Amino acid sequence: MMRPILIIEDDTDINNVMREALTKAGYSCVQAFSGTEGVLRAESDRFSVIILDLMLPGMHGEEVLKKLHGGNAKASVPVMVVSAKDSLESKVDLLTAGAEDYMTKPFEVKEFVARIGVLMRRAGYAGDEGEHDFLTYGEITLNRTGFTACVNESPLDLTKHEFRILELLMMRPDKVFSKQEIYDYAWEDYYIGEDKTVNVHISNIRKKIKAETEKEYIETVWGIGFKMAK
Repeated sequence: MMRPILIIEDDTDINNVMREALTKAGYSCVQAFSGTEGVLRAESDRFSVIILDLMLPGMHGEEVLKKLHGGNAKASVPVMVVSAKDSLESKVDLLTAGAEDYMTKPFEVKEFVARIGVLMRRAGYAGDEGEHDFLTYGEITLNRTGFTACVNESPLDLTKHEFRILELLMMRPDKVFSKQEIYDYAWEDYYIGEDKTVNVHISNIRKKIKAETEKEYIETVWGIGFKMAK
């Protein structure tokens, strides 16, 4: 099961904007409004990603980051710093201290969600290490550690990006994934604008599955994205 994202941000409006954007993208979130509360949350639970402001009451973000990477937190997780500090020196210092990414306020919500998607991918996206090595949906089985796929035991010759797309859809078969979410996961990059890349890869996956079974496995949800068909 996917671990939640911890948001440590004392500005209630910004904290809520982050939570709402990430919730719409399919993530669960836990909110903290001070540095001290954030550290306590990190020590008592497990998170996929931590979003960290710097100017926090109780304990500044720099000190929070040290504690998160100093053995006090229950598990070391990727940290994205989101701060009004925009100097190159500040960014370099935070990245050197262990932050995975740095965004400057004010930020574009779409870019923020995209960057979180990349961090989630780097973190393994969901579950504990070693869990869910195999994904099965209907006649399709994916071996996530061996990077192989088959339909009714017949191998599917998937490219790396096709495998990642099918993996994402099968991890949460009831969720409709947007092109941006699919691109972020499969390419580990930020989706820029409207292009045909995701559509072409989805079409290729469908053709390869269709060669082995008559059942349709990938559904297009017009105007939103793609999901596994029921």
